[in-house]
Amino acid sequence: MSQDPQRSGSIRGVLLDLDGVLYTGDSLIEGAVASIDWLQAQGLPFRYITNTSTQTREQLQSRLEKLGLPVDVSIIFSAVQATEAWLNDQGITRVAPLVNNSVAERLSEGFQIDRERPEAVIIGDIGDAWDYALLQQAFEWLLDGARLVAIHHNRYSRSGNKLVLDIGAFVVVLEYAAQTQAVVVGKPSVAFFHAACDSLSLSPEEVVVVGDDIDADVGGAQEAGCIGVLVETGKYRAELVKRSGVRPDFQIVSIAKLPELLAAAPAD
Repeated sequence: MSQDPQRSGSIRGVLLDLDGVLYTGDSLIEGAVASIDWLQAQGLPFRYITNTSTQTREQLQSRLEKLGLPVDVSIIFSAVQATEAWLNDQGITRVAPLVNNSVAERLSEGFQIDRERPEAVIIGDIGDAWDYALLQQAFEWLLDGARLVAIHHNRYSRSGNKLVLDIGAFVVVLEYAAQTQAVVVGKPSVAFFHAACDSLSLSPEEVVVVGDDIDADVGGAQEAGCIGVLVETGKYRAELVKRSGVRPDFQIVSIAKLPELLAAAPAD
């Protein structure tokens, strides 16, 4: 376990990434259940935060329960949920979602799907469905005045044992071509972290964020004023951490070491 000695203040709450931190694929990471049990026993409030753009909160809840982590849906903060809230706040009603089927269905419940003159183009994870024609269509919508809305801005994700392009790369292509700037709703958005901290009734400096993405999780957390903890599981790669320039406040082997880290932190 390594740490930045300048960032060891009081810790009163925890924000936990899901994929790569608590589980990979269909398997829990060793120590995940014990760490959650420890947080509950200590009375430390926590939330699950995720950039997953292929599942709704209810689907994530079901997945966690099947893995052996029963959870109330109210403590899951998802980028999809945040996107719905942002669209409502902006008064946007017509959207063109470039997302997977389950998320598209969810969006269709609250918004009009408009592939002619959308007010917003929603970018999510559609895997290898990306092609030139789809990018061209999105480009044309943006030229016609639609807002570019990214559910998140991850550079890459993990698929099996390899890293694959995530939606951040396609968002940048569209930003450059249409000479626009995307609204990034999920991580690393400061607003996303602040909303999660608000749900804990805590200020950002009192909250630890645990993630496997050095930029979206740790960098985003630090930008928001939180304490960033990097785990060496999921999509963690030592060479990418060195390349990013982001220095985690703490680095641990896995979620199994979180209780030891938090137990050593000052109470006040």
